[in-house]
Amino acid sequence: MRWLNLVFVVVLPFAPSLLAVAPSGIPRDLAQQRARLISALRYNLRFTLVPHAATTAGNEEVMFELQSAVPLLIDFRAGSVSKLEINGNDVPVREENGHILLPQNALRAGQNHLALQFEAPVAAAGKAITRYEDKDDGSEYIYTLFVPMDASMAFPCFDQPDLKGRFTLRLEMPRNWTAISNARAVGAGRFNGPRRDFAETEPISTYLFAFAAGPFRKVHGIALPDVYVRKSQYERAVEEAPELQRVTRDGMKFLDAYFARRFPFPKYDLVLIPGFAYGGMEHAGASFLREESVLFRTAPTHSDRIERDLLALHELTHQWFGNLTTMRWFDDLWLKEGFAQYMAYRTLGQLKPAEHVWQRFYLSLKPAAYAIDSTLGTTAIYQNIDNLENAKSAYGAIVYAKAPGLLRQLAFIVGDEHFRDGLRIYLGEHPYGNAEWSDLVKAFERASHRSLAQWAEAWIRRRGMPQVDLSWTCNAGRLASLSLSQHNVLNEGGLWPIAMQLLLVYPTESPVRLRAELIRQNADVTDAIGKPCPAYVFGNDEDYAYARFLLDPVSERAVMKELGFVHDLFERTLLWGSLWDSVREAQLAPQQYLTLADRLLPHEQDESLTQSVSAHTVTALHRYVSQGIRTDFGPHFETVALDRMLHAKDQGLRIIWFRNFRSAAETEFGRRGLKQLLANQLPVPGVQLRPLDRWSMVTALLALKDPEAEAVFASERERDHTGDGLKYAYIAEAAKPDRETKRKYFDDYLHDAGRPEDWVDQSLPAFNYWNQSELTEPYLKPALEALPQVKRERKIFFVLAWLEAFIEGQQSAEADEQVHDWLKTQVIDPDLRLKVLEVVDELDRTVKLRQRYP
Repeated sequence: MRWLNLVFVVVLPFAPSLLAVAPSGIPRDLAQQRARLISALRYNLRFTLVPHAATTAGNEEVMFELQSAVPLLIDFRAGSVSKLEINGNDVPVREENGHILLPQNALRAGQNHLALQFEAPVAAAGKAITRYEDKDDGSEYIYTLFVPMDASMAFPCFDQPDLKGRFTLRLEMPRNWTAISNARAVGAGRFNGPRRDFAETEPISTYLFAFAAGPFRKVHGIALPDVYVRKSQYERAVEEAPELQRVTRDGMKFLDAYFARRFPFPKYDLVLIPGFAYGGMEHAGASFLREESVLFRTAPTHSDRIERDLLALHELTHQWFGNLTTMRWFDDLWLKEGFAQYMAYRTLGQLKPAEHVWQRFYLSLKPAAYAIDSTLGTTAIYQNIDNLENAKSAYGAIVYAKAPGLLRQLAFIVGDEHFRDGLRIYLGEHPYGNAEWSDLVKAFERASHRSLAQWAEAWIRRRGMPQVDLSWTCNAGRLASLSLSQHNVLNEGGLWPIAMQLLLVYPTESPVRLRAELIRQNADVTDAIGKPCPAYVFGNDEDYAYARFLLDPVSERAVMKELGFVHDLFERTLLWGSLWDSVREAQLAPQQYLTLADRLLPHEQDESLTQSVSAHTVTALHRYVSQGIRTDFGPHFETVALDRMLHAKDQGLRIIWFRNFRSAAETEFGRRGLKQLLANQLPVPGVQLRPLDRWSMVTALLALKDPEAEAVFASERERDHTGDGLKYAYIAEAAKPDRETKRKYFDDYLHDAGRPEDWVDQSLPAFNYWNQSELTEPYLKPALEALPQVKRERKIFFVLAWLEAFIEGQQSAEADEQVHDWLKTQVIDPDLRLKVLEVVDELDRTVKLRQRYP
C-alpha cells in the first residue's frame, strides 16, 4: 500500500462456557497460537451485491486442517451470522468482541469444514465494503479495503497475515456490472450476466483479498495490465492509461529479472477507485489505485507524472514484497512498505535513467523521515504491535520514508550486487509464505559474507537517528584535520554504524569525494589530510547515509554565498535541504532562508527543487516568522511568483509557480490575481487549469475573507455540477472564517457516518487554514478528545491527517501548552500518544523559532 485484517483463531485455555473473556481485537499471543494450530486454509465465498442496499448477504465455506481439537475463535465483527455449520452439524452462533466461537466438541484434529450464512455492512465510509455513488451519472460502485484487519468486517475469517489461505469467489450482482478480483473470472458468466465466478487464488493473507464491482469499463491500451475505470471517466482514462500500462509492463520485466522470479500471480489488473483512502493498495493480482492519482484533477507537471509512475511501481513491487512473501505480523510492516518504496525508485532509475531518481528519492522521502525521527513521537522501524487493532498506527513516515532510506544505506554498505542477491535469497526461501526481519538480515549476510547484526540492531530496533557533525581545519592551504562525530538527536544515547560519502568542494577545481565510516562517537578521516583546503565540506554526498547533516559554520557561510553557482542538481538539492534543516533546528534564521530563496529561487530550473524550496518559503512565511516579517517578505513573493507563473520557459515550472502564487497570495494584489485567474483574465501560458486548481483558489479567497469570495464561490458552484465539484465545494466551504461554519463542519466530521472519508480528509486543511488559528483554537481540545473515535472509525492515515490539521493549524505558545497539558492529564492508547507527540513537535518548533527570531 502506498500512502493501506485479519481473522484470528484463538486457542482458548479455558472451557467454552467461559467465553465471556473473548479478547478485543487480535492479540499477538492468540494469533501465534492459531498459526501453530491451523494449516491448509481455504475460503469459498459468495456475496450478493444489491445496489443501494445497506448490507450484503454472504455464504461461505471455510476448510482447514487443525493440529488438535481445541476451541477456536474465528473473527467477524460489524456483521451478523444467521447460520453456522461445523463438520456437517448445526452449531449455535455465539459472537463476542468481534469473534465467533467454534466449540471444541464440534471440531476435530485434521480436516475441518465450516459453512456460514452471514450479512456484512456496506456504506459510503467507515466499513470494509465501501459504496461509491457517481454523482456524474448516478452509477454505483462497490469495492473492498481490508488492511490491516478489516477482512473480518466483511466475512468470517482468520484475519492475521500469517494464516494465508486460497480464496474462491462468486459475486451475484446486476447484469450490467463488471467485477474484478484477485484471480481471473471463469465460467460462462465471466464476461456478462448476473453471476461472476473467480478461480482459486494462490495462498494470500486476508488483507490482500479484494473485489470491486460496478459498471466499470476496461481501457484497451497498449499492453497489459488491464486498467478498469468507472464509465463516466472512461474518455479521460483512455488518454492517461497507456503510460500507466507501459511503465507497469516495463517494471514487471525489470523486477522479474532483478528478483530472478517471475511475476507470482496468474494475472495483474489495475482498478481506479474514486475517493480511495490511499494512493494505492496492492491486492494480489489486482492493485487498486486512487483515481485522482492517475486521472489528475490539477494541471499536471512532469513531476506529477513521475509520481504516478512511482505509485504504479510501488504497488507492482508489492506483488513480490508483501504478497508473495508477507510479514508475519504488522510490527514488520516495513518489510513490505519500505522495500516497495525503495524498489519503485530503483526500478524507475532503470526505466527512465534521465529522471534524477535519487534526487527525487531524497526530496520525496528523506525530509519526512528526518522530521518524525526528530520528535518524541518517533518509533523504531520494528514496531511492537501487541494487538492488530493497533496496527493502523504503524503506518507513517517511519515505514514509508525512513525504511527505504535505510535500505539505500544498506545497499551502499554491502554493494548493489550483494543487495540484489540477498533479496533473491529471501524471496526464494519464503514463496507464498511469511517471514520476519531477521530472515531478511540473514539473507543479506549470506549474500555479502559480512555480519550485519550490529547494523540491524541499531537501525531496526532503536528509535531516532544521529546527527553527524563535521569539523575541519586547514594549514598552509591544506587540510590539517577532518573529523566526524555523532550524537542522538533525541538525547537518548546510543550509537549508529554509518557509512557515507564526503564531498570537498573547491572554487576552481573538481570536487573530491571520500568514503567514510562512523561506527563510534568520533572518527578521523585520515584520507582527507593533505588535500587542498576546500571552500566547504558536506557530509552526505549522493545521500547514501541516513542522518541529519548540518553544515559547519565555515561551510554554511560559503554555501549561502555560492549556492547559486552549484551546477550539480543533486548537490544543490542536498545543500538546500541541509539549510532548511538548520532553520528547523533554530540554527539559521527563517529570514535568512527567505532572503536566499528570494535571490535564487526565480532562477532555479528544476521542477522538483523549485517545488520543494517554494513550499518551504510558504511554510516559513505562514508559520515561522512574525506578522511584521511576513508583511515585509510576502508581497514581494507574490509578485515574483506571479511573474514566474507567466514567464518561466518550462510549462512545469509555470504550473509550480502558479501553485506557489496560490499558496502565498494574501494581499489585495494576490487576491486580485486569483480572481483574474478564475475569470480567465490572466491565463497561464500553455497551461489549462483544471477543476481542482480553480476550487483551490476559491478556497483561498474564502479563507482570506476576500470581499468578493462569496460571489466567486456561488459562481464556481454553478459552473461545476460534477461529482468532484460537489466534493470541492464542500472542501472550500470549510474555509469560511465564521464560527457557525466551523461548528457545523466539526459536528459533521464526528457524526455524519454517510459523509465519504475523502471529503472529510481533504477538507481538514481548509477548516484549519493557516490564518484562522484563533477561530479554530476552540476545536483543538475537542479534536484531541475525539482521537479514540477517529482511530476506531477511520482508515489508516486519517488519524495523522486529523492531528496535523488541528495541531499544525495553530502557531501560538498558548495552543502548544494546551496540547502538552492535555497529554499530561489524559490516559490514551500508547500509539495515539506517540502520534500526538509526533505532530505537536512542529508546533513546538514554530513557537521556538518565533521566540528566537522575533
